[in-house]
Amino acid sequence: MIRVQIAMLAILLSLPLLGCSSPRDYFIEVPGADSRQLSDLFTLLDSGTLGVEERYAVIQKISTSLANAEDYPRLVDFLSGVVADDPEGPYNARYLLSIAWAYARQGADEVAALYYDRIVKNYPDLSVGGESIHVACLRRLIRLVDDPARRIEFRRELISRFPDTVDMGTELFLLGNDYESLGDWDAALDAYRRFLPAFANDVPGHPDALQYARLFIDLATIRKDWTYETLDELLNAISVAMATGNHRAISRIRAKVGFFAMDWYQDKDDGNSQVLFDFAAFMSGSRIQRAPSLDPSSNSREAFLRTWGWTERISVWYLYFRKVDFPADPEVHGRWEWAGIYFGEKMQ
Repeated sequence: MIRVQIAMLAILLSLPLLGCSSPRDYFIEVPGADSRQLSDLFTLLDSGTLGVEERYAVIQKISTSLANAEDYPRLVDFLSGVVADDPEGPYNARYLLSIAWAYARQGADEVAALYYDRIVKNYPDLSVGGESIHVACLRRLIRLVDDPARRIEFRRELISRFPDTVDMGTELFLLGNDYESLGDWDAALDAYRRFLPAFANDVPGHPDALQYARLFIDLATIRKDWTYETLDELLNAISVAMATGNHRAISRIRAKVGFFAMDWYQDKDDGNSQVLFDFAAFMSGSRIQRAPSLDPSSNSREAFLRTWGWTERISVWYLYFRKVDFPADPEVHGRWEWAGIYFGEKMQ
C-alpha cells in the first residue's frame, strides 16, 4: 500500500508543472496561499543578492506558506529543488527534515524514514528551536521502524552521541527490551545493568521498569533451584511442607526472585509487597491446611491455592503459582514456581 502511495505521489508531483507557464508559477499559484507574497519571495530568492542567512529566511517563509496551505507535494518539490541546486548548502538538513515531515503528513512514513536516515548519515547536525535535528530524526526513526535491530542501531547512536539530551534511564531500558526481542540476552542484561543507576524518571508505557530490570538481572545471575517441572510436583512439595509444619522447607520452595506477599488490594510494585519474612513466625503450631483443589480462576500459566491456619490475625493465605517466563534461560523457562502470597479471602 505504501509503495502505491509513493508511486501515485511521484506522478502527482510531476503533473502540475505541465500546466504552468513557468516553474515559478507552479509554486506561486497555490490554492489557499498568498500568491502576491509568494511572488515577491521568489523574486527575492532569484535576485542573487541574498546572503546565506537571508536566503535561508526566504526559503523558510516560502516553505511555511506551502505548509500552511497543506500543499505538501509542492513543498516537497520546492525543497528538493533547493537541495539539488546547492548540494553543500549549510541548511540542507533542515530542508530535508521538512521534506520528511511533508511525506509523513501524507501518510508516507516509509519515505519519511528514508529522509530521516539520510539526514543522520549524510548531513551535519543543526539546531532548530533549540533542538538537534539529528536527535529529532533518531527519535522519529526509533518510532517508525519495526525491525528491532535497526531500532537498536538508532537508539545506540542516540545514547552515545547525545547522552546529555536524552533520558538515559528510559533509553537504556528500551534498549534492553529491543535486545530481548532479538534474543540477545547478554546485551539485554548489560543494558538493564546500566539502566539501574541511570533510572531517574518513570519509563513511559513501562510503570514497572525498575522492578522488571531487577528481576531480569536476578533471574540471569542467580541459580534458579526453586522451580519445578510440573505444577503437581510443586503442589506436592508445598503440601508436605505445610502438613509437617516445616517452615525451613517452605522457605526453600518459595521463589528467590520476585517473591511477593501482599493483600489483594495492594500493587505488586509496592515496596512492602517485596518484604521477605520468616515463615516460622506465621506458623503458630496448628496444622496448615489447604483446599482440595485449585481455585477456579487458575489456568495453564498461573494458579491459586487457598490455605488456612497460618495465624489468628490472617488465617487465610492464597498461594500464587506461575510458570517462569524467562526465555533467556531455556532450562527454567516454562517451569513452575511459587511466586507469592495473597493475604485474606480472595476478592471477587
